[in-house]
Amino acid sequence: MMYNAVGIDASKGKSTVSIIRPAGVVVKHPYDVMHTASGLNDLISYIQSLEGETKAVVECTGRYHEPVLKVFSEANIFISAVNPKLIKGQNDNTLRHVKSDPADSRKIARYALDNWAELRQYSSMDTTREQLKTLNAQFDFFMKQKVAAKANLISLLDNTYPGVNKLFKSPAREDGSEKWVDFAYSFWHVDCVRKIGLKAFTERYKSFCKKHKYNFRTGKAQELFELSQELVAVFPKDKTYKMIIQQSIQQLNLASEHLEKLRKEMNDLASTLPEYETVMGMYGVGKTYGPQLIAELGDISRFTHREAITAYAGVDPGVDESGQRKRKSNAASKCGPSRLRKTLFQLMSTILQNKPANDPVYQFLDRKRSEGKNYYVYMTAGANKFLRIYYGKVKAHYRELEAQSQEQ
Repeated sequence: MMYNAVGIDASKGKSTVSIIRPAGVVVKHPYDVMHTASGLNDLISYIQSLEGETKAVVECTGRYHEPVLKVFSEANIFISAVNPKLIKGQNDNTLRHVKSDPADSRKIARYALDNWAELRQYSSMDTTREQLKTLNAQFDFFMKQKVAAKANLISLLDNTYPGVNKLFKSPAREDGSEKWVDFAYSFWHVDCVRKIGLKAFTERYKSFCKKHKYNFRTGKAQELFELSQELVAVFPKDKTYKMIIQQSIQQLNLASEHLEKLRKEMNDLASTLPEYETVMGMYGVGKTYGPQLIAELGDISRFTHREAITAYAGVDPGVDESGQRKRKSNAASKCGPSRLRKTLFQLMSTILQNKPANDPVYQFLDRKRSEGKNYYVYMTAGANKFLRIYYGKVKAHYRELEAQSQEQ
């Protein structure tokens, strides 16, 4: 039986492909394949013409490798998508450091041969999961924009109306708008409040509340007016600064609107997946974190055990032992998607803030914190604990669904 190991080094618009067999037999020297219909179809035709069993391996490089995965999957050719860190650890059997596409493709092909029996075939996620993951990437992008826009706006307002962002405690609305932002658009400078007198300001504030559908209180208007008397504005009340601030507010509101639309769409999509109710039933998981977790973790059935899911997330502790030395505390691998770890850390922060006494994750976090562990250590350990529980609950739900389908 002949074995053909196909190593694919994917990059933007093209891939470098090498094909080897055991004992170093070269079937095809490294050559470039363009990510076009004709280029990939020619590669598929050539691989199908080879005698013996064929397995291909491609590194997960951003999204550049996805056209290759799609074409190979549709052609029913075995292909495995491997974390680049695993390929990097492959023995080069050379003292020279060579970094090139042909060398990388040969290295990937050797990895395929050395791990032939352990390679896991890539299975494409269904359309819903793929859409959900793409939406989460966009959500992360717009969230960064919103954070930057809000920081920029507060910085500007500190020179015209210091502390205006702390004047109201109203939560954000479903469309993402916030009362202090709407207030700052109308009263962008402290002189817009104190220079017109209490009576005139009260009437203007009442009109503002009616326009934006906020509750009006005369006492709040008086409080705002009195507080404005002690504030010091650096920038003068000038139309140039007014334009800059109002444009910044428009930018912030636009980012907030995009985020809320994405949040709703993600929640609607996630609700169609079988594990949705189980995940949403876990403490601290709401309409934001739930879809994000489902998007980044994908189909749990592809993980064989709990350690596999923590390793995928990059929150598994490393091992550092040699001879008599055994290090007790090791840094997390951080091999998995950074968006997943970010969501997990945000979730751990929510659990710590709410302090649910009966929640096992909080109990674990609190115990680690009381032992004097530093912030990153106990947050990573808590994320590890959460994922193990997540895996167990979703797996149990899958088994229930399978049993029900068999009964029917």
